[in-house]
Amino acid sequence: MATFSYTIRDQSGATRTGKTEAENAEILRKRLSEEGFQVVEISQEKGGTRVPSGGYGKVKLKDLSIFSRQFSTMLDAGVSLVRCLDVLQQQTNNAKLRKILVDLSARVESGESLSRSMGRHPKAFSPLVLGLIRAGEVGGVLEESLQRISHFLEKDVELRRKITSALTYPVIVLLAATGIVIFLVSWLVPQFASLFAELGVKDMPAPTQMLIDLSAFVTQRWWVMIISLVVIIVAYRLFVSTRMGRRVADRVKLRIPVFGGLHHKIVMARFSRTMGTLLVSGVPILQAMETVAGVVGNSVVSDAVMESRARIREGERIADPLQRSKMFPPMVVHMVGVGEESGSLDQMLTKIADFYEGEVESTIASLTAAIEPVMIVLLGFIVGFIVVSMFLPMISVIQNLSGSSE
Repeated sequence: MATFSYTIRDQSGATRTGKTEAENAEILRKRLSEEGFQVVEISQEKGGTRVPSGGYGKVKLKDLSIFSRQFSTMLDAGVSLVRCLDVLQQQTNNAKLRKILVDLSARVESGESLSRSMGRHPKAFSPLVLGLIRAGEVGGVLEESLQRISHFLEKDVELRRKITSALTYPVIVLLAATGIVIFLVSWLVPQFASLFAELGVKDMPAPTQMLIDLSAFVTQRWWVMIISLVVIIVAYRLFVSTRMGRRVADRVKLRIPVFGGLHHKIVMARFSRTMGTLLVSGVPILQAMETVAGVVGNSVVSDAVMESRARIREGERIADPLQRSKMFPPMVVHMVGVGEESGSLDQMLTKIADFYEGEVESTIASLTAAIEPVMIVLLGFIVGFIVVSMFLPMISVIQNLSGSSE
């Protein structure tokens, strides 16, 4: 977790300041609001001078999974913590991870806890990883926590790989279609336009004229399209960097036809897998929900989790606030309720995660099977439209030539 300084106002209007740890600034803001304070300012504390702010950058999930598995094996064999970090530092092929391990080794050797040292690299280690490491340190079962981290990351890598694999062919078809259309519009259409000018064709059919105008715009003012694209991308990123913009974008992701359902299933799988992993590691329910809110991947669902956390603090059962949020399907709410009553909530969450990961895989397979023929038909229609539009004036020319010969 990162350390934040905050300034707040209590219900009497008095201003207070303080420092605390949190997954991120947004989660801390929600936590303070839950407690009845008005947040004035939140700023992250600098985490020392040995590393750049934010650490050395992101590390691939696959590399982190291997690191966790090897780390756990050596700890289980009785190797000291500092020695493990030194060996892993020499073994890894990832330059960023090697720099991070050098820093971790030095900090742990100087007396700092592993979780706090890892917290200085928030881009490399997610709140989930930090929460599990902290729980392992407190319970004296660090090697088990590392095994759970490795298992979680392996599941995440596998899900991402399946999504990437399923989308590879449609993306290739889309790029090929785009390339073909650009070639036809920028090269073929100008050739026909020159031919029509030489033949003295003046009254072009509407489709042909539209294509000629489009071709002239693409070939002569291509820079306008590039600038427009860059402006749209920059404007979108600036918009989603704000709290309101991020909420709007995440709400659209959940409601967009077809793909909204897929995104919701991915979020549910991530929520269940993360929550189950934290609970089975001994992390308290309130801390687990705060961690989940920071890694679930959708601010709307994150707000629902934090609101549920506030209700649980007041003594409610877990399933009830989840149901009221309307962000969690009835099956999830029911299984969470059963798990809570039977004392097997972590097992129920793992089953929910397995179910939704399977649903994500089958949904992606169905979407891929449906998208491929649609894209091929669409490409055929566009190419056919271009070809027919270019030959329409030729029919008029041939008819005029036939009439003059008679």
